[in-house]
Order: sequence, then C-alpha cells, then structure tokens
Amino acid sequence: MSDHSLGHGRAPRSPATRSITELLSSMRFAIALLTVICIASVIGTVMKQHEPVNNYVNQFGPFWADLFLALKLNAVYSAWWFLLILAFLVISTSLCIARHTPKYLADLRNYKENIRAQSLQAFHHKAGATLAGEDTGAAAQRIGKLLVSGGWKVRLQQRQTPEGDGWMVAAKAGAANKLGYIAAHSAIVLVCLGGLLDGDLIVRAQMWFGGKTPYPGGGFIADVKPEHRLPATNPTFRGNLLVTEGRHSSTAILSQSDGMLLQELPFSIELKKFVVEHYSTGMPKLFASDIVIHDLATGEAKAARVEVNHPVRHRGVEIYQSSFDDGGSELKLRARPLVPGAEPFDVAGVVGGSTQLINTGTGEALTLEFTGLRVLNVENFGDNGASASGADVRKVDLRESIESRLGAGNKTVAKRELRNVGPSVSYKLRDAAGQAREFNNFMLPVDTGDGQAVFLLGVRETQADPMRYLRVPVDAEGRMDGFVRLRLALADPALREKAVRRYAAAAVDAKRPELAEQLAQSAARALALFAGDTLGDGTMEKLAAVNGRPLAGLPAISEFMEANVPEGERERAAEVLMRIMNGALFELAQITREQAGLGPLEPGEKTQSFMTQAVLSLSDSQAYPAPLVFELTDFKQIQASVFEVARAPGKNVVYLGCALLIIGIFAMLYVRDRRLWVWLAPGSGGAQATMALSANRKTLDTDREFAQLRTQLLGTDETLPHGGKT
Repeated sequence: MSDHSLGHGRAPRSPATRSITELLSSMRFAIALLTVICIASVIGTVMKQHEPVNNYVNQFGPFWADLFLALKLNAVYSAWWFLLILAFLVISTSLCIARHTPKYLADLRNYKENIRAQSLQAFHHKAGATLAGEDTGAAAQRIGKLLVSGGWKVRLQQRQTPEGDGWMVAAKAGAANKLGYIAAHSAIVLVCLGGLLDGDLIVRAQMWFGGKTPYPGGGFIADVKPEHRLPATNPTFRGNLLVTEGRHSSTAILSQSDGMLLQELPFSIELKKFVVEHYSTGMPKLFASDIVIHDLATGEAKAARVEVNHPVRHRGVEIYQSSFDDGGSELKLRARPLVPGAEPFDVAGVVGGSTQLINTGTGEALTLEFTGLRVLNVENFGDNGASASGADVRKVDLRESIESRLGAGNKTVAKRELRNVGPSVSYKLRDAAGQAREFNNFMLPVDTGDGQAVFLLGVRETQADPMRYLRVPVDAEGRMDGFVRLRLALADPALREKAVRRYAAAAVDAKRPELAEQLAQSAARALALFAGDTLGDGTMEKLAAVNGRPLAGLPAISEFMEANVPEGERERAAEVLMRIMNGALFELAQITREQAGLGPLEPGEKTQSFMTQAVLSLSDSQAYPAPLVFELTDFKQIQASVFEVARAPGKNVVYLGCALLIIGIFAMLYVRDRRLWVWLAPGSGGAQATMALSANRKTLDTDREFAQLRTQLLGTDETLPHGGKT
C-alpha cells in the first residue's frame, strides 16, 4: 500500500523557508525574545520615559544621553525595535500554536486503542491477573463501566485471537493538560496584541504616515496648529488632562520626548470641586473630583465623581484620578527688605505667574516667580533625642522595647508628634542672568519646642539641594517686624553707635567715664565685627570673604578671636566679648522699638529667649542670599485636578489573555494527562488481564492511582515483572 495520496497537494516548501519557519516556531527563539523584552521592560521601569532631552543630559551627561536617545531608551515601549520584537513574539507563538494545536486536538480524539498487547509490557506501571469466572466480553464491560464512573473516557475494541475473542479497554483522563498548553500560548499572543493596540503604535503610525508632529513649545492650547493635534476618533491613546476648579477642558496632552501631542476628546470635563482628605500623618488618603462631563456631540451634561481606583467611563474613554495640582491660587505677599534704603511693599500674584522687581540696593532687575502654595504642612515634632536611645542600660525597658517592634506595621521605636504648621508659599527670585534660587516661607510662626516661636524662611540653590531654613524669632507683637528692624539697624553705623553709648552708660558707673569709653569701644568693635563691617582703626586686617562679602556674624567673631587672642585666653575673652555684644544688641533692639512707637522690651525669660534666637538668626541672615524676604499675608486657594484619560481597546484583549494564561498554567501544572489500557485475552480459568498506565509526569499521585486502579479493576495487588512487585 502506498503512502502517497491522489489529488492536488501543497507545493513542497524550500529548505530556506522550512528553516526560517522552524526557527520562528522554536522555543529557543521565543525565550530569547521574552528575555530581550524583560530587559527592555526593566530599562523602561528604571529610566523615566518621555522626559525632556535636557533632563537626560543633566542626569547622564551628553555622551550617554545621545546614546540613550539614539537607542530610544527614553521611549522604550514605543521604540521601533521594541514593537518589532513584540511582533516577532506574536508570530513565533502563533506559528508554535499552529504547528502543535492540530496534533493536540487529534490526540484529544484518539484513545490509542490500537496499541499492541505486547507493547503494554514496556510501561513502568503494569500489572496482570486472571479474572476467574469471567469471559473477556463481560470483563470488558465491567471494567469500562468502572472507569466511566471514575471520570475516565473509555473506548472498547474487540479483537480476534487464536484462542477466541479478546478485548482492549482504552481509557484516558486529564486531556485538559493539552488544552492548557494551547490556552497559555494563546494568552501570550493576546497579551502582546493588546499591548500593541494600547501602546504608542497607533500614535506613532499617525506620526509616520499622517503628518502629525510633536509640538515643542508652550503657549495657549488654542494656538496650536492642526498638525500637532490628534482627532477625537483616535482609536487608542493615553494622556493627561489638567482642569482647574470652575473651568473645563477637552484637550489632553500626550507627552513625547521631543514635545507633546494634543489629543482632542469627544467631551469636555468641568471640575466643580476637588476633594482631598488626609491621614493624621499628613499623607493624603482620598483624592476625589466632582466633575460634569459635557458631551460635545449631544450637548448632554452628566455629573460624576472620579476617585483613585474608581474611574468614570464616557464614550469609550476612561477618566482616572491621577493627581492634583495648584490651579492658580491667588497670593498676597509682603516684601520685607533686609538691607537699608528700601521700604516694605505689597505684591500680589497667582501661582504659576511672575512679576518684575528692582533691587533698590544695586538697581538689578529681579523676576519674582510664584511657584506654589501648600496649605497643609504636617511635621513630626516627636522626641528623637538621647532619651530614645538604649545606650544607657538603666533606661532600657525591655517590655516597651519589644512591644514597640511587634504588632501593627505603623509602630515605630521613636515617638511621633505630628503637627500641622500651617500654609507655606514657594517662589523663585531670578536675576538678570537667568539664575534663580528657590524659597519656601511659612505663613505662621512655628514653635520648635524650645519656647521661642520662629518664622521659617527656606532657601536652596537647586532642586537637588535640601531646603535650608533661616529661623526668624517672633517679637512681642507676634510678627517678624522686630527682627527685621533689628537687622536693618545692625547695618546702620549711627544706630550702632547710639546703642553702644547707651549700653556703656547703663553698664558703667557715671563717675568712671574712662571705663565707659573703653567699654563703648569694645562694644562698637564687637557690633562692627558682627555686622560684617571692616574696622577703621587699623587694629586688624580685613576679615576673609564668603560669597564675595566680608565675613560676618558669629563666624566673624570666631575669626577675630583666633587671629588676635592667644589660645589659652580665648574662652574667657569670647565670653566677655559675647556678653558685651549681647548687651549692645539689646539696646539696639530697644532703640528700634522706640522708633516704631512701641514700648520697651521688659526684662524676663521671654525677652531673653527672643534675644538669644535673634543673635543666632542675625548671624545666619548674613548669608541669606536675597536682599528681601516675602511674607505670605493672604491667599485664595484654587485647586486643579490632573486626570489620566485613556481609550484602551486592547484592555479587554489583555484581560482575556490573562484569564487564559491563568487557566493554561493551572491546567499544565495541576492536570495530569493519563492513559490506561487493559488487554483481556481468553484463558482456561477466565479472562487473562494485562493492565498498563501512562502519565505525562511521574509523581507519587500516579503511583497511588495505579495501585487503586489495579485493586479496583483486577482485584489483585500483584504486578508483572519489573512493575514494582513480584
């Protein structure tokens, strides 16, 4: 009999085509593609995607930034090579499915009842017995019914033998194992297809073939040209939409590495109110936006609330709560100069805006940029000092130490005292050369625990630096005016001279004018050193300069002592000099209060605490890099909500793929494909039974199952030779 069939067949494939097909459908090729995809996904997770080019240059340097941009590592998931790898993975897995599925489907229908009786001797699990009193037909019917009742699918085959009629009982179970293979591989294809649909492939295609280009600049959305806009019928996109309270928007922004694309929406979103709730730690626990969706086609208005993990869907577009931002809060600031020759003034603006100023001291133009308003600032004022340490064994409480580390995950060893310190305003002062410093000032005084409330004035040179705070003591009227007056008076030589004379007259008996003169000279020298003025009597050289200015404050006192006082006498001399300087500063503060029409400071603990902090703050203020500070006097908060809008047709495809993947993996791991054969041959004392079991995995469960089937079907514990028993 010939193996050839008549009729039109497929043309034989060339060796090259066959080799390529074998390569694409091989497991090694698919694993290699998955490895590359995993590595690329790690890069896309670690490296921020679609950032401006300057950010990569600043972070990695020009050479590596150019290399990363050339390899499209800044946009891994939309890079041509990543999409090509996904496409090859889809092709490879599809070929593998097409290659093996017909075999598996055919195997599902095949009971393999034509197996030879002698072949059963080659199986690991085999047994034999004589079924006394039963002929082969009756035994086959009985065994078949028992297997069917146990969940097996059974087929009986009658065979003619020289001794008489023989029966082959063929059964199978666990066929879902092969369906699991098909489901798992189909899931990979579906997930990849869903990723291609929901990725940037469609957007990139419009850029490649539709003439769409990223918009590199700023300005108003209404002025952006059509070539930078994607239509509302775009089948897939994912972008961000910022909406300010009381306003609405219908254009989302799709960030690209070299600009942005504007995505038109079939509706506009109006933000009625943004709601944010906080935990006691100050961390937000609820973001919610009360919105009204205005359909642009029908004019229908639908109210909805968008929360984190609770999106709203309209016209196939999912609206997610992404974050929140300032929507242009209105600010009122009071400028307080720290150098003589300028008067305080008020300035108003909105967050995100700017205004022009003139430095009255130098005539330099400054730009004041309003960068942020934060209404809630929760800080930890707990005791983390030495008392919390276990270094002293007398202070170790073992029970408290153990309990502090057991139980809920929010327990900490250090005690926490969380306190809301009120609103703060952030702004930048930019000079004519474009260099800017960032400032962050608190509106309300903060009690740091030492009994003296202070205003915190923060400054940093770059975004990477932490904020450094100047602590300005609160005066008797609860404001920072007392410190500012003292700061300006310290820079006035005439007021310093007047304060020195008052101090000397109050500290020395009037009958000893020569001692008063000496004390006045020492006090004048101390105040001049503290103020950063060079001494005019020629007794010492000019102090070292810091940032282009003479050394001032407490560092200047220290520098003077090291240069002019022997080491053994410095401690006593410094104590005397500081007492003289503090007394002169107190008189200077009294003079400023008289000029302001206020009563004198009353001696006491409160005044002493104010003056102690004032000395420290005056010393630190010499290094404050701005000629004035801005105090937040009033504000009107206007919030904005940031939504993520997405049309993702591939989402359901991915969900289906994930479901198939779970089903397939469980089927392959936990479903055992088993086949059972029982050959019944006629014999003198009854049917001679030979049984064999085949399974795709050798497990203890297979051994136990075979033992149960042997007892149930054959009624014996004996097995054939090499089957485990004799």
